[in-house]
Formats: sequence, structure tokens, C-alpha cells
Amino acid sequence: MWIASEWKEYELLDAAHGERLERWGRYVLVRPDPQVIWSREGNPALWKRADARYTRSRSGGGAWNENSLPATWNIRYGELTFCLRPMGFKHTGLFPEQAANWDWFSGLIRGAQRPVRVLNLFAYTGGATVAAAKAGASVVHVDAAKGMVQQAKENAALSGLSQAPVRYIVDDCLKFVQREARRGNRYEGIIMDPPSYGRGPGGEVWKLEEQAEELVRSAAELLSDEPLFFLINSYTTGLSPLTMQYLMQQYVGARLGGTVQSGELALPVSSTGGLLPCGASSRWYAGSMT
Repeated sequence: MWIASEWKEYELLDAAHGERLERWGRYVLVRPDPQVIWSREGNPALWKRADARYTRSRSGGGAWNENSLPATWNIRYGELTFCLRPMGFKHTGLFPEQAANWDWFSGLIRGAQRPVRVLNLFAYTGGATVAAAKAGASVVHVDAAKGMVQQAKENAALSGLSQAPVRYIVDDCLKFVQREARRGNRYEGIIMDPPSYGRGPGGEVWKLEEQAEELVRSAAELLSDEPLFFLINSYTTGLSPLTMQYLMQQYVGARLGGTVQSGELALPVSSTGGLLPCGASSRWYAGSMT
């Protein structure tokens, strides 16, 4: 298990009744979370502080209610700064549990003491891109949604990285990976955060369970002769950490050695001291387990 416990401007205050109560900088939000199957609140009084609540609709989707939020605001994680926006389908533009992964691969990049090229696939608003670039890597950032790529550029600028060696590409990630292989481009680090379900820029349907193996196999071919790491995240309940570890071992570990580890990502719940599961990751790195 990897716990994102170093946040100062984000805090998971409480979780109950299928919802999480979160502090994002100055603002407190209530958002649905299917992992929260318990009804007991850690601190009932905290829930009265909410500035906005996302409520699902029975017809699909949902909306922000009791909303006193600004259109955007910023939040910091160490040297990194991100712009938040209350989006459709409950999102804010940032997944705070991923900070555990940012810290992990940033340490590998800094410790390499050599040029490191990173490919970030399904890169969303660029949390991992900004972290890798701040650690000193050159990054290729790929996402199918033009709006998300634009927000990633904004996050890079907020973090003082507007002139960093980052290429932003709007494309179908699997097709991009296949073209990169034909072009002979290689990377020391690969990060991917594929959605459970989605559509590419041409309307292509994406289902992770059906394409995970091809994606991992194809991306693994892009690792250089001196690779550092490969990271894949999953929020798909049908893909357990051990399932992803098996894929990673088959297509990366078996060929390159090193170490493969998988586990759940988690956020600490401050009112109870418990941990909320927030998806899973599988990590390969070129070294022995410590």
C-alpha cells in the first residue's frame, strides 16, 4: 500500500454515507465515492463546513449543489502548483492520492544523475508531467482530450515550468505508442493512467480490461537500454493490483529484470485515522527491492 500522506493543502477530513469530505486549500467539498460503504461519520460537525456538494443524478451524471466555489483556484504540493476546477462527473482536475507516485518516480529521476526521458500516457491535467519535469526529466505528455492538455500546460506554468522540455500531444495513446515504436523513440520512464472507459479523439471506444495487455506490451517496447521505471495506475475495479503486476512482470520484469511491486493507493482520513482506498498501481523499477 502507498499512502499519500505528505499533503499540506489537501486533506481528507472524513468519509461516510458513500461520500468523502475533503479540504482543497481554502475550500471544503463533498464528493461521492463508491468505496465508502460505511455510514458512521468520524466527526459529524465537519460536514457542515462544505462549500459545495456533488450530487449524482438518477438519469446519469450529476451536478455541484450548494456551490460557493470560485471557477478556479490553486493548490500546492511541495514545489508544485495546480489549478483546480469543479468539473462534471465530480472531478476537480487532480487526484491527490497520486502524490505517492509523484514522490516515488521523482526520487528515481533525481537519483539517476543523467538525462531522463519520460512518456506520460493518458496524462490528464499533468500532475505526473509536472512532477517529472520538476525532478529534471524531459517529458512527452499525451492525452486524447484537448482541454485537459491545455490545463496541463497551465499547471506547468504555475509550477515555473513553462519553458521546461515538455511536449504536449493530443492523440489516442495506444496509436501514439505504436507510432513511437516505429519511429524508434525510447524513454527511461513510462507513466500511464488509463481510464476504465472512454473515447478517443475520433470516437474510438476504450475499455481498459480489453486493451490493458496490448497497451502494456506495446509501451514496454519503448523503454530504453537504460530504463528507470514503468508505472501503470488503475481505477478499474475488475483489474486487481495482482492482475496488473502479472502483466508488468510478463512484459517488463521478465525481459529487464528489476523489481515489480503492486498495491493500493490510499489517503489518510484525518477524523478517524483510517485509510481510504483510491485505486491501485503497479510499479517496475530497475533495481532490487529495498
